[in-house]
Amino acid sequence: SVDKLIEDVKRASRPENLGMILVHNGIVRGSSRSGKTVEEMELDYDEEKLKEIVSEFENREGIEAIKVWINRGRLKVGDDIMVVVVAGRFRTDVLPTFEELISRIKKEVVVEKEIG
Repeated sequence: SVDKLIEDVKRASRPENLGMILVHNGIVRGSSRSGKTVEEMELDYDEEKLKEIVSEFENREGIEAIKVWINRGRLKVGDDIMVVVVAGRFRTDVLPTFEELISRIKKEVVVEKEIG
């Protein structure tokens, strides 16, 4: 759950360096970017690549902790795809890291197929 991931991040962080936590909860939409109807999607991901990318981002200046959960299998509209939690010192540290991390996960880690 999102609450558990946030608690895990707080426990893994030094309180004096924790100023912001951002959460992304990706959900299966009923339509693709092109407007095509989506009823389900098949989702998988590369665990090793995910570990590698998270490790890279955790070492950035001002980042305290990162937790990522990604769903697998056949998902229906409304199901959670992934949850990404990034914690850090300042907004200027966390926001760009958060955005780039989600983009990298979507491009390099997640394998999805929309089923219409």
